[in-house]
Amino acid sequence: MLDDSLKTQLQQYMGLLRQPLRLIASLDDSSASQDMRGLLDDIVAAGGGKITLDTSGDDARKPSFVIAREGQDHGVRFAGLPLGHEFESLVLALLWTGGHPPKVAQDVIDSITAIDGKYSFDVYMSLTCHNCPDVVQALALMAILNPKISTTVIEGGTFQQEVEQRQVMAVPMVFQGGEMFDSGRMSLEQIVAKLDTGAVAREAEKIKAKDAFDVLVVGGGPAGAAAAIYAARKGIRTGVAAERFGGQVLDTMAIENFISVQHTEGPKLAAALEAHVREYEVDIMNLQRAAKLVPAGADGLVEVQLENGASLKSKTVILSTGARWRQMNVPGEDEYRNKGVAYCPHCDGPLFKGKRVAVIGGGNSGVEAA
Repeated sequence: MLDDSLKTQLQQYMGLLRQPLRLIASLDDSSASQDMRGLLDDIVAAGGGKITLDTSGDDARKPSFVIAREGQDHGVRFAGLPLGHEFESLVLALLWTGGHPPKVAQDVIDSITAIDGKYSFDVYMSLTCHNCPDVVQALALMAILNPKISTTVIEGGTFQQEVEQRQVMAVPMVFQGGEMFDSGRMSLEQIVAKLDTGAVAREAEKIKAKDAFDVLVVGGGPAGAAAAIYAARKGIRTGVAAERFGGQVLDTMAIENFISVQHTEGPKLAAALEAHVREYEVDIMNLQRAAKLVPAGADGLVEVQLENGASLKSKTVILSTGARWRQMNVPGEDEYRNKGVAYCPHCDGPLFKGKRVAVIGGGNSGVEAA
């Protein structure tokens, strides 16, 4: 199923497994199930004896398989082939289930394991969606760390009838307990905060306790990252308040005009920006939306009020709020966003295969979308 290059990569990654796994497959006689069996055989072969295959699964979604620790049946389920952009999600799910530690802050891990109550997530994705892996990986990790959480990752092209029944018109789209949970790009921290109702209040209290900054950057896109790096390199106390670090770059598929880098993808560039900023002593406050800017008072400090009720103060504030996707501003656009109105042909295009689609825009983006 996999080419020689991917098999070699997979074998290298599976060498990091710390405990044995088993794959529990639910298959039928379809060609899709045959392809999945080929993928599962490749995974077992790459596991060096640490991975076994059980084909006795009886899940209603076929083809699908669960990644579980040896002796258990709880784990992440993939319905349809997790290839394309989701191959990385598959590899990470194998590694995390096999005991390899995730690169996630310990306080986030603690928040996940502390979530009480049972949650059952279905996340719909397409193999060409570059926004989907973040959501898939976040929900997969939550199911691996907390046995009260279950996650099924569904490839929309394989389960087209289910997609139509649930009126999935944009990906990633997440259901919880059969009800719509959210759609679009979401970080692990955003999902955890949505489940943990006290997280926002606790974060607000932490922010209120922070001392004033020398420089506070509002915005976490390329401009905000550059401003933070330049300030921090001077040895002054620097903070960044960002609604989501990376900004609109996170939603960009291909970047070919960033000088010295011939080609990259938005999420990779955003991750590199954040990693560069974290090389310095910069206080990054993510998932924080600024609501109001208050000019300097008698203390000489500018105040930035956040939507969660907390405030930050600084001698200097740099506003780098970036841009947003252009909208038509016509009646119905907001109501039908992600319900027929889409902004990413790479992500959502496969859901409209065989249907009549109108593309708004005659520039290069419109032509590429068409």
